[in-house]
Amino acid sequence: MSVFTITLLGTGSPLPDQHRAGPSTLVQAAGENYLIDAGRGVLMRLMAAGVAANQLTAVLITHLHSDHITDLNDVITSQWISIFEPTPLRIVGPPGIRSVVGHIIESLGPDISYRIAHHQDLNDEPLLVIEEVESGPVAHPGNVRITAAPTDHRPVEPSVAFRFDFEGVAVVVAGDTVPCADLDNLSAGAQALVHTAIRKDIIANIPIQRLQDTLDYHSSPEQAAQTAERAGIETLVLTHYVPAFPPGGGADWRALASEHFSGRVEVGDDLHRVEVAGFNSSTNTDQQGQ
Repeated sequence: MSVFTITLLGTGSPLPDQHRAGPSTLVQAAGENYLIDAGRGVLMRLMAAGVAANQLTAVLITHLHSDHITDLNDVITSQWISIFEPTPLRIVGPPGIRSVVGHIIESLGPDISYRIAHHQDLNDEPLLVIEEVESGPVAHPGNVRITAAPTDHRPVEPSVAFRFDFEGVAVVVAGDTVPCADLDNLSAGAQALVHTAIRKDIIANIPIQRLQDTLDYHSSPEQAAQTAERAGIETLVLTHYVPAFPPGGGADWRALASEHFSGRVEVGDDLHRVEVAGFNSSTNTDQQGQ
């Protein structure tokens, strides 16, 4: 019986893609729903995965690059207008997230005022609980234990990864990063690691400076696999594909990672789902995955 369900809500990148929403991952355990990052189209993918904004236990942001927070405003608004008892939306992220959310609320000012004026039972602005973390336990009321650790995505700093522990099973979700000791330590002994990756072997041959600039602060499939191998991970789940492969593809990504990792490598399209159990993992590929 699975303890955790991982759903790749958005496997895209800053480059708009008709087949892939922006970076976002859903981690579920103990009846709790954790959204990690909020890229473009996240609410559409959440609904396709059977989760509404008002069912989120918390939103966790790995870093403040635009592609990872593009639709955070939509998550905030949708949660606010779809609840009928005062229920705060818990948002966790690296230092700076409080300021970013503050500016989002400011930008939503007209919309908030319109809705309060129009709906008699809507009297307050969005209720938010914001926690800034770089390392250590994440304070929240859920049953799943959450721990944060720094990652290395410089000059984007700070950036963080999150570990979810429940009933002796652990899942780690890393945003954009190169290999680093803190991620190794956070991942040690976990069953699954969700890791972004870019194909450095392809990008290195594209003569566009802004693409070349991505090479020094992202991991390749091989590097993500090496991180998973060092940590003793059972299942590596790759996401945030650059350049993205066509729907149903990705075998070459899996092959590259498998050269450096003795466990199972998962790649897939949006809504690809992986079930994680205590002693082994299983994959549900009914929705676009392989």
